[in-house]
Amino acid sequence: MAAGEHGGGILKQPMAVWATAFAAVVAFMGIGLVDPILPSIAKGLDASPSQVSLLFTSYFLITAVAMLVTGFVSSRIGGRRTLLLGLALVVVFAALSGTSDSVGQLVGFRAGWGLGNALFVSTSLAVIVGAASGGSAAAILLYESALGLGMSCGPLLGAVLGDASWRYPFYGTAALMAIGFAAITVFLEEQPRPARKTGLLDPLKALGHKGLAATAGSAFFYNYAFFTVLAFTPFVLDMSPYKSGAVFFAWGILLALFSVLVAPRLQSRFGSVAVAAASLVVFAADLAVIAYGSKAVIVTGVIVSGALIGINNTVFTELALEVSDAPRPVASAGYNFVRWFAAAAAPYLAPKLHEHFNVHVPFLVATGTCLAAAGVLAGAHRLLATAAADHTPAAAAQPHPVPAAG
Repeated sequence: MAAGEHGGGILKQPMAVWATAFAAVVAFMGIGLVDPILPSIAKGLDASPSQVSLLFTSYFLITAVAMLVTGFVSSRIGGRRTLLLGLALVVVFAALSGTSDSVGQLVGFRAGWGLGNALFVSTSLAVIVGAASGGSAAAILLYESALGLGMSCGPLLGAVLGDASWRYPFYGTAALMAIGFAAITVFLEEQPRPARKTGLLDPLKALGHKGLAATAGSAFFYNYAFFTVLAFTPFVLDMSPYKSGAVFFAWGILLALFSVLVAPRLQSRFGSVAVAAASLVVFAADLAVIAYGSKAVIVTGVIVSGALIGINNTVFTELALEVSDAPRPVASAGYNFVRWFAAAAAPYLAPKLHEHFNVHVPFLVATGTCLAAAGVLAGAHRLLATAAADHTPAAAAQPHPVPAAG
């Protein structure tokens, strides 16, 4: 998607779009919010790194399972009510997270937070596209910008508030989401419901398409590497919340820029499969360097990985759209169902590998999963190219799905 396709209408949007986009920024902030404060949480609750990493595991495990029900819910109660339900759950569970007295409580509250975030994120882009002026391209760019802004600002907010107490970032997120809830209540009208209601098994049936299954399988291996960087490196860096937040803020800025500006241009020139495979190989090399690097090298490698993750997030989303003839929300739900399991596994397994072996092994395993992801894409190159060329106009007319980083 080149920049020129979006025209000049991206900033001329109704208040309903801005209200939903603001809530989307806060929703994506919640993913990286805990990054700078993971060591502080471990110290405050007397927990090990693998125990604290369950904050990610519970969050994404519930998110993965919830992908099977979000379409079922939104096609029955409508987009606006689904957004408000998701936001209400995030407000409640984010606030409760700040009151936790044990890792078990915090992990449980993060699971509830993941359910709310899944309901919101899976519905918000379709709502923005339906309410936006200037066409769907402008709406999608606005949403992708919100994603990048949230991913980059989450660690920064976590650092600023977490420097005083690890509890404050959770309270801050709850307050911001409450503002988003109020704004959507006031400015967003109910959106038209789809003509056909989504069944609970529809996303799993969509994975019967070989092209979508190959894309989801490759994304599974890639997301393991992605979340090894996001959830494990804060323990390796062992920095103050401010310093760790600065590292992941720079990481998020590159993620946003390469996702929105660079990836679409590379796709248009070289094709989605070639770009994704090449980016995965470079990401694997970056992880291998991180595995044996000094602290300065690790910091540099983490920041650089933001650019590669930004490219892959965008390209995998486009691949998931192009290869299947299923409606986009259904194909997206099936794809996200598979890949979020890796996001749940990596934060738990990486510290365990560190405890049983050494600090190098978690990054070497992530290097291997990156190469496996590239291998799946290379092996399915012809299948993906053919499927993308054959995908039906009916599927292309469906609302754009949730981007890969959300």
